[in-house]
Amino acid sequence: MIHALDSERTAALTGAASVAIEAITGSEWPTLLAEALREIEATWQESAEVCADIAWQARAAQNSALVVLTPEHVTAAGPDPVIRRTYRHLYLSTLRYDFRCRDIEDLMNKVPVSVLNEDPYSEALYGFSRLGQSRSDGLAVMHRVLVAAPGHPKTLHVLLHGVWLGTFLPGRAPMLLMLVGLLPKGGLNDPIALFRMASARRALGHYPEALTAIDHALELLAPGELAVQADLVRERLLITAAHDLTRLIHNRPDPTP
Repeated sequence: MIHALDSERTAALTGAASVAIEAITGSEWPTLLAEALREIEATWQESAEVCADIAWQARAAQNSALVVLTPEHVTAAGPDPVIRRTYRHLYLSTLRYDFRCRDIEDLMNKVPVSVLNEDPYSEALYGFSRLGQSRSDGLAVMHRVLVAAPGHPKTLHVLLHGVWLGTFLPGRAPMLLMLVGLLPKGGLNDPIALFRMASARRALGHYPEALTAIDHALELLAPGELAVQADLVRERLLITAAHDLTRLIHNRPDPTP
């Protein structure tokens, strides 16, 4: 199917999301979303865009995909690939938001490789599960995804999240900056990307640049994102504490006579 106009496509995706949002407190919202995405023959990119956001909203509404779906929605085969992919994106995205790396890994080990080859977003979520556990074999998954889905923002954010979570990954801070740089406009208009950038700058000891990034992220954050704002404020406190500690160490008197 060749999509006619970007504006028409955006309207169709917005309509599909609205169907789920209106039913977000009930048990049928994943089914309604899956059927709406099937109706418009959504691509994996479009499914990722919609499902990542809806999964976050459902979680905030205390009716997450983990409540209304089961692990079998990720691993079981089904006659319609769009519907199966929708359930997979919703369930795995929610596990990601809950930092449940091992659960993602266990489920994805049961998904055929042929499915992942057609869905780089799901493979990125698998990469997140490995990277988030500081497992260096996740780097190979990350590089495969970057080749398969260059420049796709939602996919890049999954990888960014995994690298950010993987405290003991080699070269973690430069890798974060590299991934941020692949986002549109180098992530400079994206508060979450700036949050990751600030974390990397802090790890490298670039405290003024880290403060600039986190302050810009706070300015860009949409109203009402209280949980995200709390994360940004914590990062700012970490930056200032690290900066102050470094200054104290550098300025302390020489103990030798």
